Amino acid sequence: MPVERSNPPGLSHPTGYNHVVKDGSTIYVAGQVARDKDGNTVGVGDGAAQAEQVFRNLQTALGSVGSDLRHLMKLNVFLTHREDMAAYRAVRSKFIPDSALPVSTLILCSGLADPDFRIEIEVIASMP
Repeated sequence: MPVERSNPPGLSHPTGYNHVVKDGSTIYVAGQVARDKDGNTVGVGDGAAQAEQVFRNLQTALGSVGSDLRHLMKLNVFLTHREDMAAYRAVRSKFIPDSALPVSTLILCSGLADPDFRIEIEVIASMP
């Protein structure tokens, strides 16, 4: 089965990478940030609003290959502000039920690709 690489139309156009790579039943999603499909940053200064956009982007990415957030295997979260941890967790619980929580790593970092980004999440998922 060939590896599939794609950039779903509901996500902003990436430069130098693909948003989604599907290899058999394993799906890799590039780090998603708070950009809407037109490339505009959502929720500048608002960690909860940015987390909401990131999870919507993850839904779009996974849905484009026939999967969803209930099939996450690994979640890597990068936050630039420690005070956003509670908001991130609250938003995550709206999108991922406790029964489907994957293994997870949360890293506090000094910055992301754009200084307006407060959160970035990359995932590995499986097919239903």
